[in-house]
Amino acid sequence: MSPAAGGIVVAGHICLDIIPSMQGGGSAQGLSEMLVPGKLVEVGSALLSTGGAVSNTGLALHRLGFPVTLMGKVGDDPFGRLVLDLLKGHGDGLADGMIVASGESSSYSVVLSPPGVDRVFLHCTGANDTFAADDMPAGSLAGAKLFHFGYPPLMARMYADGGAELERLLSKVKEQGLTVSLDMARPDPASPAGRADWPAILARVLPWVDIFLPSFEEILFMLRPDRYRELAKRHGADDLLICADGPLLDSLSEQLLGMGAAVVGLKLGARGFYLRTTADPERLRRIGLCAPDGNRLADWLDRELLAPCYRVEAVGTTGAGDCTIAGFLGGLAQGLPIEEALLGAVGVGACSVERADAVSGVRSWREVRERIGAGWQQSEDVPSLPGWERASGFGIWEHKRALG
Repeated sequence: MSPAAGGIVVAGHICLDIIPSMQGGGSAQGLSEMLVPGKLVEVGSALLSTGGAVSNTGLALHRLGFPVTLMGKVGDDPFGRLVLDLLKGHGDGLADGMIVASGESSSYSVVLSPPGVDRVFLHCTGANDTFAADDMPAGSLAGAKLFHFGYPPLMARMYADGGAELERLLSKVKEQGLTVSLDMARPDPASPAGRADWPAILARVLPWVDIFLPSFEEILFMLRPDRYRELAKRHGADDLLICADGPLLDSLSEQLLGMGAAVVGLKLGARGFYLRTTADPERLRRIGLCAPDGNRLADWLDRELLAPCYRVEAVGTTGAGDCTIAGFLGGLAQGLPIEEALLGAVGVGACSVERADAVSGVRSWREVRERIGAGWQQSEDVPSLPGWERASGFGIWEHKRALG
């Protein structure tokens, strides 16, 4: 199925999440006592949902009201059929762009989450590991204007051979004139993905990427592994955002722009969303069908901005980064000013955390913008930003170096 005219294709990682309801536990020792060979552990009914970038970012864009095509890869097994059925439940045609591989198994995770205990994940990578450029059917991008690919570190073929297949995939899309967006995931440092040469992979693929949207932790791990290990040892791997400040964000984004990206966005969790754009007008013009028009090109050129999060009662943060990406890509696809696209990103991300799952909190694009326009209060929790100032009228911080 070809995308609707001006549509967005969201491709990459997708899986089935199986989350049994569990009672008891309460301690790590309790969990270890449950997982004893030969022991029967009674659990309750299971929650079944789709996860991964295709599901989270794609369904968020759908809920916002944008025409979207989902392009993940599943096997022709019962789990694969269940993934397709769950996607179809969100809207007619949403599963039509999915790739079904004969004889392959679908990716799934069993999430063990007793009350009061950190979750344990049993994960099968499945068909994600074999996703390749040739899996995209001929004509599958016709009519689309933006292609977003998510989580290559969780897809073995994408990081094997120095990222050769990822480069082939993205270059194939870019040669069709689309704007290309790329998201990452943080791999287990001890896994093959964690041991991959990510600086070399990024140097290879970023010339084909217009919009690069990793999290701060992911890109710190990939570009500065020694610094990552040092800070993780000092603060813990889950608390690295306290180390994100203006100079470090500037340094990381400068390196990524130098590798070839035109726009770099770094997700900072509850501390906001950082954005840096190229100073090269020709590179900005070459971002494809979502390139700012002549009147707005200058507004997107050589900008360094940070949007604080909006205040909400957080219920769950699953998929919040993916939904933030959906908001930014939606604003970009509509040709909005950079400030409005940035605020739309953190607005959609904030809506998503008001529900426990990834996407059911996401409202329509009109409702998100109305909520922002009505004076939605922003958080004061932002990184240390020496040399920055609060831009008037938008509630966004901007680096003075980039101000005219």
